[in-house]
Amino acid sequence: MKKLRINMLSKADSVDGQGVGSAYLEQVALVKECDDIFDITVNNKGSKFDIVHAHTINPSYLFKMNKKHVNVCYVHMLPDTLDGSIKLPKLIFKIFKRYVKRFYRKADEIVVVNPIFINPLVDLGIKRDCITYIPNYVSKEQFHMISEEERMIARDFYGVPRDRFVVLGVGQVQTRKGVIDFVETAKRNPDMFFVWAGGFSFGKITDGYKELKEIVDNPPKNVKFTGIVKREKMNEIFNMSDVLFMPSFAELFPMAILEAVNAHKPVLLRDLDLYVDILFEKYERGHDVDDFVKALQGLKNNPDLYEKASENSKYISEFYSKEHVKEIWREYYPRIYKKYEKVKKFPK
Repeated sequence: MKKLRINMLSKADSVDGQGVGSAYLEQVALVKECDDIFDITVNNKGSKFDIVHAHTINPSYLFKMNKKHVNVCYVHMLPDTLDGSIKLPKLIFKIFKRYVKRFYRKADEIVVVNPIFINPLVDLGIKRDCITYIPNYVSKEQFHMISEEERMIARDFYGVPRDRFVVLGVGQVQTRKGVIDFVETAKRNPDMFFVWAGGFSFGKITDGYKELKEIVDNPPKNVKFTGIVKREKMNEIFNMSDVLFMPSFAELFPMAILEAVNAHKPVLLRDLDLYVDILFEKYERGHDVDDFVKALQGLKNNPDLYEKASENSKYISEFYSKEHVKEIWREYYPRIYKKYEKVKKFPK
């Protein structure tokens, strides 16, 4: 088969601190390694492509979807998951949600990072056989364990006590991420130190901005908000912590989880259905602050429980291996090209 010309479209890496940007960078780097069968370009303004893969839903990308190539759209959010992320006037928010639906419907093929989102997309009118689940992947070269000395140096740099049990939260500071429960859990665990790595990527239109800004500016003594952190600095942040705590109310597949498990850090999550099929119950979970407090105390005070949780994270890390995900992409692009070969007007 000929070498497929694939153009990746994304602005996800234009703002630091977004998981979508991390997923985009990892996916592009991964498929570029398949240069024996793919010719990959990024944000190329040309028109001679076999496949155009939109990683974000920029309006300009909507108009790039045409009959001359296969149009692939990566779904990192559903219209309903926008609630709790951004706050806009009701009419504008309603229009934006409609736009998201239109974008997804115009694509020929959809890729989801979590199988739980297949049925909601079908409900939006997208054909089930046009939706493919391909998990995220994180480079073990970029995210990995570091030495104890390096961990302590990182703690010193971020002003984190060397002798405390450190609980890490990662993501944009927004209502959907469960920041308020994170801080409340910290208040009830004064013997631990809590770090939230992330900031207001959406600025003042962030849902709950006023309340959250007050918390960020005046956190409890055992809580530190780092603000937006560049991705190349995140490995040391995962390593300097003892556990990743993500109390989000809605997610797709947080890249932070895959990054943390590469450092073999135990993961504590809210007990959402979306995690069941992708994390194989290899994580700690809780429904509310009471559960989170109990789980963290167990991890801190029970070495056997902590070791088991760490081994669970190692299992997740090994499942989402580079080679496994790469082979899925090697199969995916040729398959969808062949599917549309007779109906598309591919340029010579």
